[in-house]
Amino acid sequence: MPKGNYYIPAPSNEPVLTYAPGTSERKALKAAVAEARKEEKDIPMYIGGKEVRTGNKIPMSPPYDHQHLLGHFHEGDASHVRQAIDAAMNAKQAWEDMAWEHRASIFLKAADLIAGPYRAKINAATMLAQSKNAFQAEIDAACELIDFLRFNASYMQDIYMDQPESSPGVWNRMEYRPLEGFVFAITPFNFTAIAGNLPAAPALMGNTVVWKPNYTQIYSAQVIMEVFQEAGLPDGVINLIYVDGPVAGDVVFKHPDFAGLHFTGSTGVFKHLWKTIGQNIDLYKAYPRIVGETGGKDFVVAHESANPQEVATGLIRGAFEFQGQKCSAASRAYIPSNIWKDVKNHMEAALKEISMGSPEDFSNFVNAVIDKKAFDKITAYIEQAKKDSDVEVLFGGDYDDSVGYFIEPTVLLAKDPKYTTMCEEIFGPVLTIYVYEPKDFEATLQMVDETSPYALTGAVFSKDREAVELAARKLRNAAGNFYINDKPTGAVVGQQPFGGARGSGTNDKAGAGMNLLRWVSARTIKETFVPPRNYRYPFLDKE
Repeated sequence: MPKGNYYIPAPSNEPVLTYAPGTSERKALKAAVAEARKEEKDIPMYIGGKEVRTGNKIPMSPPYDHQHLLGHFHEGDASHVRQAIDAAMNAKQAWEDMAWEHRASIFLKAADLIAGPYRAKINAATMLAQSKNAFQAEIDAACELIDFLRFNASYMQDIYMDQPESSPGVWNRMEYRPLEGFVFAITPFNFTAIAGNLPAAPALMGNTVVWKPNYTQIYSAQVIMEVFQEAGLPDGVINLIYVDGPVAGDVVFKHPDFAGLHFTGSTGVFKHLWKTIGQNIDLYKAYPRIVGETGGKDFVVAHESANPQEVATGLIRGAFEFQGQKCSAASRAYIPSNIWKDVKNHMEAALKEISMGSPEDFSNFVNAVIDKKAFDKITAYIEQAKKDSDVEVLFGGDYDDSVGYFIEPTVLLAKDPKYTTMCEEIFGPVLTIYVYEPKDFEATLQMVDETSPYALTGAVFSKDREAVELAARKLRNAAGNFYINDKPTGAVVGQQPFGGARGSGTNDKAGAGMNLLRWVSARTIKETFVPPRNYRYPFLDKE
């Protein structure tokens, strides 16, 4: 291990607070939301530790109340991207020379700040900016981000401790060097934790980072940066910029010091970035590391032996929590005819109970989708389904954007297993179900595997162990995270490392040590204590 031999105790997952009526966390969160609504934020970029304001101010509003102004952020241009790269490169040497335990301490302190004094603030920001209810904000912005920071520090220690064997008279060691250049982190709107982890993971390993968040998440991204600064992160290690994607990409991907991309977002954008990097490969000092988690068309398959109520609950939670805007959200389901009636009845009963509205009202299970663009895309699928003869709108189907971008949880029943919404990613509260005959279980598994180009998450519900084994084998490559008798969402750091393959990304598993290995370049060092002084080997001696 470099520079020290300090032991980081194995972390445990941060406990999830309930926010039940009468609890102190509920009161604190409500107060934090109310306080944040009163103040119009003026959010700068952070380059080299300095707050940068351009005067080109972009308004921010809650998706569930788009007439309310939360404040503005200052949009940058290509010059700010260049400034951020310069700041990252200027900070690089001192940061990678810092003893690993001190880098770890900064991010461990950030975790404790989020667990304590910043918990209500970061959850409130996530509720306001991303329209998450209190529970969804808690498991994301607080618990998952805390877990990323704590577990990654432990994983870093494990990586440094992985050292080669040495023979007598020789000392072999492995040095895990940061990449030679800067890392570009592009983060999505849907998880505050991902927004924090994508720049933090490479930085922990000694890299410096240029971080570009999704515009609809900047309000909570600024809180993350505030936490990092209070934790003692040196200036220039993570530089937070708000620049249009193509503008930023045109600078970053032509820079000779570009060393890595840490990305979560759409498959189309990721493919475009990969192609751009390939076209520019001769410009770079080293082959860039490309790590990305992208789209999904996540499935649930029920076997004839499955419990109908368990299936219905898995579908309701898996498809409609956070309005179906999780990369892992259930969006297609295959239900056998023998249990379909019961599954349908249980779903109908649950959907009648579910209320939709502002996350500030803690009784609402469903809130607004992220913005007008998403609203229009999702509702276009619903409207098309209403017109098509080979699909039925079973539940929901209504929507309203007069106050916020609200779409009812919508369940479609498809007669054609290859109907559009069984194949294409929608990223909203729309679940399409296909009912199959129980005797066709194995054939249905084959269809599940071949229907979508994605392979992120999937689930099977069954009481029959042989059926579970068959599904796990047939769907081996259909999902990077596979769930048995559970919804396909809710991966926990350290328990279910997250990532998918095929069109869903590089499967480098956020929440596992293997992700951190992508941000280092190993150097093997051999030291011989008493070197030989003659070139001859014994076989050269005469008989």
